[in-house]
Amino acid sequence: MKKSICLFLALLLIVITGCRRDAPVAREGESAPDFTLTGLSGEKVRLSDFRGKVILLNFWASWCPPCREEIPALVSLEKAMAGKDFRMLAVAIDKGGRDAIVEFFRRQGVTLPVLLDSDGSVGKTYGITGVPETFVIDKKGTIRKKIIGPIDWSDISVIRYLDNLTVK
Repeated sequence: MKKSICLFLALLLIVITGCRRDAPVAREGESAPDFTLTGLSGEKVRLSDFRGKVILLNFWASWCPPCREEIPALVSLEKAMAGKDFRMLAVAIDKGGRDAIVEFFRRQGVTLPVLLDSDGSVGKTYGITGVPETFVIDKKGTIRKKIIGPIDWSDISVIRYLDNLTVK
């Protein structure tokens, strides 16, 4: 009898813990979860430090072909948005960490403001399902858009959309 009760309780515990909901993922219309990551120069960067700016939070990896194709357009966008209330944060999920990213940009001949999420914790918090995935966060810290897959960030309609957010 005691064995069957113990077995029942063990099974009940497995069922209960197996049915737990995962942490909520970031969604359009909700506040962007805050985080702190390390930049390529070793500086700590906190998302909330950029409140009052429009943020393009782009999750990517150097081994991802669509991400690599998107890099020149991201560089163009950063130049187009220079001097505005805008900040781009390219979050690298590469397991190789800083050295892999520095080498990647050296070969590409470009740079972006990169943060390192080598353990994937921030990507998990945001509920990314792959790369590239991008979140547009408004000045108040609300996620306005979630974009799955690559887009042409240098397209004039994209720049206008982001520019309009900077003046609101």
